Amino acid sequence: MASTADGVGSLGAEQNHLSVPVSDHGAWATAMNNLGIMPVGISGQQLVSESLCIQRFEPGLGLLTPINPMMAGISLVPPPPIPPDMPIIKEIIHCKSCTLFPQNPNLPPPSTRERPPGCKTVFVGGLPENATEEIIREVFDQCGEIIAIRKSKKNFCHIRFSEEFMVDKAIYLSGYRMRIGSSTDKKDSGRIHVDFAQARDDLYEWECQQRLFAREERHRRKVHEDWLRPPSPPPIVHYTEHEAAQLAEKLRDDNKFSEATAVLFTWIDRGEVNRRTANQFYSMIQSANSHVRRLMGEKAQHEEEMERAKEMFKNALMAILTQFEQITSVFTAATRQKAWDHFSKAQRKNIDIWRKQCEELRNAHSEEIMGIRREEEMEMSDDDFEENPCKRLRTENGVCDPASLKEENDSLRWQLEAYRNEVELLRKETRGAGRPDDEHTQTLTSSHTHNPEAQIQLLQQSMHNMQQQLLSLQEKLKSKEAELEQAREEHHYLEGEVLTLRDKLLNNGVEVVDGTNGDLHEKGLNGCVPALFLSRERRSEVIARGGVASEKEALLLGIISTFLHVHPFGANLEYLWSYIQRLDSKVSAVDLERLMVRLPSMFRQELSGVGATLEKRWKFCGFDSLGSA
Repeated sequence: MASTADGVGSLGAEQNHLSVPVSDHGAWATAMNNLGIMPVGISGQQLVSESLCIQRFEPGLGLLTPINPMMAGISLVPPPPIPPDMPIIKEIIHCKSCTLFPQNPNLPPPSTRERPPGCKTVFVGGLPENATEEIIREVFDQCGEIIAIRKSKKNFCHIRFSEEFMVDKAIYLSGYRMRIGSSTDKKDSGRIHVDFAQARDDLYEWECQQRLFAREERHRRKVHEDWLRPPSPPPIVHYTEHEAAQLAEKLRDDNKFSEATAVLFTWIDRGEVNRRTANQFYSMIQSANSHVRRLMGEKAQHEEEMERAKEMFKNALMAILTQFEQITSVFTAATRQKAWDHFSKAQRKNIDIWRKQCEELRNAHSEEIMGIRREEEMEMSDDDFEENPCKRLRTENGVCDPASLKEENDSLRWQLEAYRNEVELLRKETRGAGRPDDEHTQTLTSSHTHNPEAQIQLLQQSMHNMQQQLLSLQEKLKSKEAELEQAREEHHYLEGEVLTLRDKLLNNGVEVVDGTNGDLHEKGLNGCVPALFLSRERRSEVIARGGVASEKEALLLGIISTFLHVHPFGANLEYLWSYIQRLDSKVSAVDLERLMVRLPSMFRQELSGVGATLEKRWKFCGFDSLGSA
């Protein structure tokens, strides 16, 4: 308390050493703000805006004079960082035994080392030779509670504080020149340097604190995980006859059925079933199976409720749509001329806006109802598809597709195989059962076996019908395939003839046709039409001889020859087809292969590579055939 009173009493004397007059409010406010206090004038008015002052300051304190930042209990919370463009102004600090003078503000601030973790100890160098431990404690006691001072004979010492933020206050004194009393002796003055010091005690305490924080974090995380973890299932009791009897009672109860089935599953999984307990487990399994009918009934009940709710929802939507239609009709009647002329301009505008809004809502509502109807139709179509998928394949697009006929054929064949297997099983059962002795036993066995002879007859009849249906489908499939192949041939033939006709028309209506007797005949434009109806045998003979049927094949022939000529080692069919695809995407690889096979004097196929790299390559050999000729 005495040091605090001395520090407060020295404030008046401190003002005599200031180089800046109090009337200069700008410099005075800057100095007070650098010291971490609210800048106020002598009369208590604020000198700078609150945005430039330190946060969490209460103006109600009514500070009239500047406060020494080294006073005990002031600025216990470290001040916020000072902007770099704001100059730092330090003042003279008066103590009981010494005086601290700040360094020249034009000089660079004193340098410090990197702060060690948990630093509570500072190094103080440049002390006067006559400085004692009491003087050092008097100067640095204003920064906070001092735990220990270790002074050396070489004008430096180490000071350990109780808290880390006190080190920052001690660093503030770095660069001050200390003068003991009013002496001008060299041994009584020195420029002190305060820096962070690395101490084992500080590091140990910091590590202990970090371990404590880590333990608390692990505990907090564990508590959070335990809180999020689902509760453990109850333990399953071991099998005993008493527990089995209780479990059988629980299996009959609908409310305890789920819990009882879990216990029953665990017992069976553990291997508790043996010859002695097989009957008890069978009865419990039978009790569990008895709930199937109940569950199916509940499911059907829920489905009925859902359908009922859907129907109510649809009816409500229809009622709403009806009311929308009525409102729309009212607007339509209001917009007719005999009523429209009596409304004012504002009233007409409002009616028009209301009518548009009502129509938009009605359209959206009707679309929603149509969507519900489409969903119902899709569900009905899905049900029909599940009942008989073969009908859907037959009636799709109204055309009998060969692929669909094949799928239907396969499905019928599988059904026929299944019926045959059932017939064989029934025959084996009837043979193994033997003939009964009396009519009574015969009637009993026939009632228990559900008359297997009648079943065999029905199965045979169904098999006969399915065989007939299968034969008819196969005949249809063959006829459709033949028609399809014939249509393809006619299509290719007509394409070729159309191209030749185009060439003839471009050649001024003159054509050279190969006659049957080997002579050449010239025909005019009128003679081009009969050329379209050449027989298929004649066309196949021309193709077999290696001729070119159309202009398109001639173009392909030139492109293939050029491509293979620049590839002397040959190229495979895929490579050639990928190149042709860039020019004409309608050409297929099969067409290219057929064209090259028809012309063996121009194209030759060879095998190249060894093992896994073996592939077929096509080469151009047209010049070889010319040389041999």
